Amino acid sequence: MTRVVHVITGLLVGGAEVMLARLLSAFDETVENHVVSLAAEGPMAAVIRAQGVPVLALGLSSGPSALAGLPRLVGILRELRPDVVHTWMYHADLLGGLAARMVGVPVVWALHNTTLDPAKTGRAVRGLVRTLALLSRTIPTQIVSCSEVGRRVHESIGYDSGRLVVIPNGFDTTKFRPDPKARSGSRETWGASEDDIVVGHLARFHPQKDHFTLLAAAGVAAAVEPRLRFVFYGREVTHDNPSLVQWARDAGVLERCSFLGEASELESRIPGFDLLVSASSFGEAFPLVIGEAMSCGVPCVATDVGDSTLIVGDTGMIVPPRDAGRLANALVELAHWGDEKRLIRAQAARARIVNFFSLAEVAQAYQTTYRGVRLKRPAFFPDADTT
Repeated sequence: MTRVVHVITGLLVGGAEVMLARLLSAFDETVENHVVSLAAEGPMAAVIRAQGVPVLALGLSSGPSALAGLPRLVGILRELRPDVVHTWMYHADLLGGLAARMVGVPVVWALHNTTLDPAKTGRAVRGLVRTLALLSRTIPTQIVSCSEVGRRVHESIGYDSGRLVVIPNGFDTTKFRPDPKARSGSRETWGASEDDIVVGHLARFHPQKDHFTLLAAAGVAAAVEPRLRFVFYGREVTHDNPSLVQWARDAGVLERCSFLGEASELESRIPGFDLLVSASSFGEAFPLVIGEAMSCGVPCVATDVGDSTLIVGDTGMIVPPRDAGRLANALVELAHWGDEKRLIRAQAARARIVNFFSLAEVAQAYQTTYRGVRLKRPAFFPDADTT
């Protein structure tokens, strides 16, 4: 039995948080898990507890003041006595890494970010990452990036390349799968006919997700292909959002757009899409939504951000970020695929996820990592309490 304490910055709904929950569900009986959130509880805490995994939330504020929680975190680790501490996201890498080392437990850092451009990343976060780059030679036993692009970016800023490995995100292909019943039910809910070509987009309202460029592209594409309809899900993605409504109106597609807010049970909604688009302009590492759609047999149009190109392969189309014209052309091209080509690409998309990015394989890769690092007791604090 390997006891792992996962320390994560927070438990809101995001890529790292969702991946943690899915990974916990996929481990076999040889792994005992506990989760500690540095921040207050978020929606993912209930999801994790429902799997029988204990969750503690420290309620710490962000920024340097969070270091005041270090003694409490050390106490928790001494009580739980883990074999491995797995930290998720930068603040947890620092605080969880220090606490683990102070009790003599090996640490696995997790990287779920790519872009550290000063124009898109705050000064405090960039300073934290520079500090982590220096500490990467002493704190973590292993550093796991969920993407190849993320690995390269962090190596370029000084992370120890000898400790960096890539384990991609994984997908439950028994949960995310083609489902004709779910397809018809979703399309009925959206008021879409079988002749409509429904383009789905799943992302919170944030500049990173670039709804502006997507809606501009939607206007150009819909002028060429009038069967296109657009269904949006995500936090703050509602008809009460004045920016979204104005952008859609300016593009001439407001009547073709449904802004439906946050949604759970995406596996029952995604099969209703004919296409999925990921229009992110920066910062993505390994977008979960692309793999989820492909696992459901839905071809994707994605911007060349993070590992999107690696995930999609030749099953969909990749376009440059912030290029409404190229994105519109891709949407029209996929919309004009005949039934036979659409079916072939849909089957190829699902097969790519099943063959290369299954959740079961990813979970086994992490379990192998845990077994390896637990044999390497750290010596950073020579007087550490390892009992």
